[in-house]
Amino acid sequence: MQKNLLTEPWLNWAIEIQSIAQNGLAYSKNVYDLERYEQLRNISAEMLSYKTNIPVETVKDLFCNEVGYQTPKIDTRAAIFKENKILLVQELDGRWSLPGGWCDVLETISSNTIKEVREEAGVEVNPQFLIALHDQHKRNYPPFAHRVLKVFVMCELLGGEFKANSETIGSAYFGLDELPKLAEEKNSTEQVSLCFEAYESAFWQPQFD
Repeated sequence: MQKNLLTEPWLNWAIEIQSIAQNGLAYSKNVYDLERYEQLRNISAEMLSYKTNIPVETVKDLFCNEVGYQTPKIDTRAAIFKENKILLVQELDGRWSLPGGWCDVLETISSNTIKEVREEAGVEVNPQFLIALHDQHKRNYPPFAHRVLKVFVMCELLGGEFKANSETIGSAYFGLDELPKLAEEKNSTEQVSLCFEAYESAFWQPQFD
C-alpha cells in the first residue's frame, strides 16, 4: 500500500482547517468572523487542490458543502460468504469491492447494510455481527479529504441474484487466494482477509481503531 499521502502532514492540516471553518460557520453570529471562516474553508480547499491536482471547485463540491458541527462519515461494507468464498461487486471502473456505501441519515448500520447489498449486489442478507470499525485514513489508500469510519458487517445470505444497476456492473464470489484488483480506498486486501478470519472464527471479537 502506498504511504506517501497518508504520512504527509499537510493532509491533516487541511482537514483540521476545514473542520475549524465548518464549526465556526455553524456557530458564529458575527458577520466578520463568518467571512474569515469562509476564507479558511477556501484555503483548505486550495491546499488539497494544489497537492492533489484536483480542480479547486471539485474539491469544494466534495469537501466544503456540509453544514453544522463536523463529524466523521459512516460507510458500511458487507461480508457475505458462500461455499467459503466472499461476495464482491465490480465497480464502474472495473475494480472490485465489498457491497456497501454511505450510511443514509434515516438508516441504522444494519438497515443500511441490507439496503446497499440489495442495491449493489441484488441479494438479500441478514446482518449478524460487526467484524470491524476502521478509520479509513489509517487503513485505506488514498485517504478521503473527510474522516470516514468504515463498518464491516458479517451477513447471512438469504437469496437473490445480481441485477443491473447504476453503481456496479457485476458480482462474483472469490477465495482469499484469488482476489481481483480491489478498490483499495473502499476495502483493502487486509480488510477482506479480516472478513475471512471472522467467517472462520467460532467467536469473533470486533476490531476497532
